[in-house]
Amino acid sequence: MSRSRRWHGRLVAAHIRILREDGQAIVEYALVLALIAIVSIAALKALGLDISNLLDETSSQMASVTNP
Repeated sequence: MSRSRRWHGRLVAAHIRILREDGQAIVEYALVLALIAIVSIAALKALGLDISNLLDETSSQMASVTNP
């Protein structure tokens, strides 16, 4: 086999590997999942203190209620 044919075969094989998209969908799903996780964590951190304060206020108000 001549040297140029081997190089051509290697180039064709590399081109085929580049064009395959088998793992691309998995990477896209992983990126979307990571983005959703980051947004969820940020939203919970932003709302966490407000919710905690609201629950503390409700708890103190319920503690002050007398039972008839």
